[in-house]
Amino acid sequence: MDRNNTEVLLKVEHLRQYFGKEDFKAVDDVSFSIYKGEVFGLVGESGCGKTTTGRSIIKLYNCTGGNVWFKGQRICAGTRDYTDAMNRKKAETKEKIAQLKAQGGSEEQIAALKREQSEFLAEQKLKAEQAKDDQKNCDKKYRVRREKELEQEYAAKIAADPGQKKEYEEALHKELKELHRGSLVTQIQMIYQDPVASLDPRMTVREIIAEGLVISGVRDKAYISRKVNEMLEIVGLLPEHANRYPHEFSGGQRQRIGIARALIVNPSLLIADEPVSALDVSIQAQVINLLNDLRDKMGLTILFIAHDLSVVKYFSDRIGVMYFGKMVELADSEELFRHPLHPYTKSLLSAIPVPDPHMEKQRVRIRYNPVLDHDYSKEEPTFCEIAPGHFVRCNGEERKRYLEELANG
Repeated sequence: MDRNNTEVLLKVEHLRQYFGKEDFKAVDDVSFSIYKGEVFGLVGESGCGKTTTGRSIIKLYNCTGGNVWFKGQRICAGTRDYTDAMNRKKAETKEKIAQLKAQGGSEEQIAALKREQSEFLAEQKLKAEQAKDDQKNCDKKYRVRREKELEQEYAAKIAADPGQKKEYEEALHKELKELHRGSLVTQIQMIYQDPVASLDPRMTVREIIAEGLVISGVRDKAYISRKVNEMLEIVGLLPEHANRYPHEFSGGQRQRIGIARALIVNPSLLIADEPVSALDVSIQAQVINLLNDLRDKMGLTILFIAHDLSVVKYFSDRIGVMYFGKMVELADSEELFRHPLHPYTKSLLSAIPVPDPHMEKQRVRIRYNPVLDHDYSKEEPTFCEIAPGHFVRCNGEERKRYLEELANG
């Protein structure tokens, strides 16, 4: 990744994903940004909400609350925050009116409180409607905005070089055609964890890989065949594999097919959901190296979800650590391994096996117990920046301790 690149491709703001009537909090108030061209690692134990976060971003789930911005356009917007805010305001106003009546307050004071509540509720309802509209019409809004940007961009080029007007107009027409062919969300593609379950056993490899193009409206069979063969070669397979079925391949080859399927629509962001956890160790290295090469060749931005910290360190520029649906620490890869601050991060790092039998015998396993390691009875924790680019979920007392820990090296 170019460290000087500060263009935010994906921004996740206070994402919440609840399930069931009792509101099981799979993801609870998670925020992070991914810069263009970087690999962002998302780690944590099984069940911590990593995969749910990825699925919410790609809109496989409708998020409960929070926002997801992609290429400057809000693509996911939950309405729960606005509903909760309205309910809280109603309860507060009701309590204040009861107190006023008990204290002999005037009708004007009561009317002012009701008016304040009415204005607040109207504001929250408007925000909720805007959220629903963005969620539903994100593709249309992105196209309108992008069309204007392209027209201005090419108008400036034509003004600077009038002799190339025809070529620029043709290029603009081509880009506008591409813009209307697919949706904004299709520029985010996912590689799934299980290479067996994610491929339809009744479809040939050609049909599986080409499906994205067909859905986006491509009908030229020669073009589709050419693109499929190109993708197969890019991921290390042969064109003759296109006519075979998934069961004829090994686990590593199936995962390569899944990668080819994701890449054929030329995505800007790739969500790799534990793409190597179901593979043998030697095959894991091959797939990781393939993703690394593709990242450089195609300029991909990758959200890499995993629980193997040694793999994440090798592959990621920045790492976010999740625990029980919350982001507990986020930092540059080297910084996180050099100066872990949150007790859960320290626990995860202490579990990494060392390829040396003598050192492995001496390795001390740190156990994380949130009840013993934190005291939030006086002050609730927030996700705050301890050092430049290094964020930790902590309260004021823990923040002071973490700052001292960093100062002492």
